[in-house]
Amino acid sequence: MKVNFTSRIRWFDTLRLEDIDLVGGKNASLGELSQSFRNEGVRVPIGFAITADVFSAFMKHNEINGLIQDGFESFVSSDLERVQALGERIRRAILGGKFLDEDRRVVLRAYHELIQRRAGRMDVAVRSSSTAEDLPEASFAGQQDTFLNVEGDDSLLDSIRRCFASLYSDRAIVYRSERRISQTSIRISVGIQEMVRSDLATSGVLFTLDPETGFRDLIVINSSYGLGESVVRGAVNPDEYWVYKPLIEEGLVPILKRDIGSKRVKVIYDSSRISETIEVEVPQEEQKRQSLNDGEVLDLARAALIIERHFSRRREHPSPMDIEWAKDGISGKLYIIQARPETVQSARPQGELKPELRYFIEESGPVLARGRAIGSEIRTGPARVISSVKDLHHLRENEVLVTSKTDPDWEPVMRRASAIVTNQGGRTCHAAIMSRELGIPAVVGTGNGTSAIPNGEVITVSSAEGDVGVVYMGASRFRTESVLG
Repeated sequence: MKVNFTSRIRWFDTLRLEDIDLVGGKNASLGELSQSFRNEGVRVPIGFAITADVFSAFMKHNEINGLIQDGFESFVSSDLERVQALGERIRRAILGGKFLDEDRRVVLRAYHELIQRRAGRMDVAVRSSSTAEDLPEASFAGQQDTFLNVEGDDSLLDSIRRCFASLYSDRAIVYRSERRISQTSIRISVGIQEMVRSDLATSGVLFTLDPETGFRDLIVINSSYGLGESVVRGAVNPDEYWVYKPLIEEGLVPILKRDIGSKRVKVIYDSSRISETIEVEVPQEEQKRQSLNDGEVLDLARAALIIERHFSRRREHPSPMDIEWAKDGISGKLYIIQARPETVQSARPQGELKPELRYFIEESGPVLARGRAIGSEIRTGPARVISSVKDLHHLRENEVLVTSKTDPDWEPVMRRASAIVTNQGGRTCHAAIMSRELGIPAVVGTGNGTSAIPNGEVITVSSAEGDVGVVYMGASRFRTESVLG
């Protein structure tokens, strides 16, 4: 019996954007993609959504709602110790919970049908999809967890519970609180999706505008080897390609820029099954090569243009998109695995002249590091070199956060920083996205920031000198000018 249209399970090709309250933003978008582009060359991995009704039933069955209601009755998000303690209690209760028997049967039946559709391949991606994410006004990107290369009934159910629990991670609690989103009414769906074997090929992120300037005639593609986690989390300096939108359909090759990143590591399947994935080094000769050829860059750009136009029509206004993609190393085909509205540049009024500050360095100390510039400002402050999330409590207000990379677990504390400097990452990595949301400059992908920048010394971070961001020793002298932009 086919399981595809119940209050518990919905196959992606039965979903539309209007189903966000039932399956969350990510799954609703995947459904929209699955239904709309079957004949247009935009491939979406097959899968199904476990609806938010399953989450609600799980929480009620395990008597967790009362714990949440009581915990948030007099909640203050600035009290990070209380956030951590409350989040830990809720997550522990969820991870120890049990599914209703009927829900368990329905989920596993759909999973086994997916295996049959894929000729016996069991590996799937298990993706969180909350009912308040991928919205035009707030992306919630990275707030809930995703698990890759999941195999078997028990691992699947455990990953679903972990997705449920990630709704109450410290970072998600603080994110919702700062945006005045209810902590008690939000629900979560989980997507079970065919794994694209990008561990054998490449993957990445693209934007249908320039994420720095908001220029809408540009598609910016970041690409690296292996599973997409390395690009999203900023574990690598990816390749970057710029494609000029107006000429994509003219039969030309409008690739304006090919910037080869170092791509030193990649995430692949863990063949030992000790964990789902592992990080390995990329051979030197592969690091120096482009991870995509021109044909693949243009195929991604065409798909992105089709998706942007479709979502713009559906929302009845221009809708620049933030898209995750992956190439299957077995079939060689490109897939779209996620599409959400871009929420920073696209929120700014178009065609409206307003005063803005331009920054100009007048006198500076020695250059300590260079990387990709994020933003267009200059900030000074003491450097705080942080090696891991457990040391984040050392970061003080208005210090410059200097680290190898950041991820969503860092967000509750990142708001203290006056600027961000990372060793790895491109313009679509977590640190870059957060710096734009926070309105602070960043220099990402320096390669040597944590070793070249002395901890505790005053430095200047400049993202106001073009594409290349610079970190100077000492407090540089700079000026600002107000211009219409």
